[in-house]
Amino acid sequence: MNETIAVIGAGLIGRAWAVVFARAGFAVRLQDPDAEALARSKAAIAATLADLHQAGLCGKPERILRRITRHAELGTALEGVTYVQECGPEDVGLKRRLFSALEAAAPRDAILASSTSGITATDFAGHLDRPERCLVAHPVNPPSLVPLVEVVPGARTASDCVARTLALMRRVEQVPIHVRKEIEGFVLNRLQGALLTEALRLYRDGYVSAEDLDRTVRDGLGRRWSFMGPFETIDLNAPGGVADYARRYGPLYTAIDRQRSDAPPWQPEVLERLADELRAVRPAEALEKRQAWRDRRLMALSVHLGDAASESET
Repeated sequence: MNETIAVIGAGLIGRAWAVVFARAGFAVRLQDPDAEALARSKAAIAATLADLHQAGLCGKPERILRRITRHAELGTALEGVTYVQECGPEDVGLKRRLFSALEAAAPRDAILASSTSGITATDFAGHLDRPERCLVAHPVNPPSLVPLVEVVPGARTASDCVARTLALMRRVEQVPIHVRKEIEGFVLNRLQGALLTEALRLYRDGYVSAEDLDRTVRDGLGRRWSFMGPFETIDLNAPGGVADYARRYGPLYTAIDRQRSDAPPWQPEVLERLADELRAVRPAEALEKRQAWRDRRLMALSVHLGDAASESET
């Protein structure tokens, strides 16, 4: 492919995005003013590609690595690119300054996208001369293994910018969704937040241990949600589909919703108790090893789900 993509920020998300785009055949310029971060990125990306190759999820790592170049200077990284994926910290002031610099240095027709988890494009790009080419492309960590991307336009984002971004994400084998209007946290984190908040309430109020709560999702809800969404789940869980399900279980869910406490469970004492319980099972020094295990499991799941999708099409 002749197109070149710039990834701004060589942290975890930026490195994973570089893998996504380079794996799909694009030339990638990975930019970060931190020389140490750039230096670390080479070995980290090489290790990721080696694992992906072993799992059958990418071609030869050496060939993919050659598509990724590293740059300390923003202007050099942006020269001639068609798309920019910004991966800086979750700080609206910093993002506003960074997008001002991106607008000044990037080609006029390049799309400027942010990986932000919850800051809207209107907030970080509304001050620009051309906010119509700016939007959010929020991935799930790591995007090299979890393909969903939330494409969220700002109040002045052009429809062509949205269409081009959705098309690009499909080309690099991500699974984009179009969030039709801005909302704090977008869709994924609002869903995740609802589950986490209820989980913390149940834990706080003594109904369940941390370990058993994780079992409930891992060995219950998560088994189905790994290959179908919540709406399809309930559509299949009653003989007459979703309307039948609502008739049967709607009153129960309505009653549960009314019982929920308004007191937010995200309190220091609750989180300290939760952290103590989790650290008793897995010490802090074991987290990195467990993260690597998680990524290998995600690779195996990606292979399995890919095979299942192929079978369903035959």
